[in-house]
Amino acid sequence: MSNIFSDYHRRDEGVLQKEREYSKILTAAVVNEKFRKLLLTNPGLAIKNGFGGEAFHLGSEETHRISSIRVSTLAEFARQMSVGLAQPTVAILD
Repeated sequence: MSNIFSDYHRRDEGVLQKEREYSKILTAAVVNEKFRKLLLTNPGLAIKNGFGGEAFHLGSEETHRISSIRVSTLAEFARQMSVGLAQPTVAILD
């Protein structure tokens, strides 16, 4: 018999790392108009260039996904960037 449960309070370390990187990207976009414009027009280049001497540490799949976002506002960008991020951890126990 299997028990299936969701732990809504436990966060996977990979998710936490993505959240930190997303926060860095959005913070840079909020404080710097030039970076924000680049992020909205060419997110791949913005991520590749980093900001303020800091690199963004995302996997190639995440970088590709975020690079394909095409929106006109930072709020829309943040929404699309975060899609699928806040999914609960599901464990199956036998």
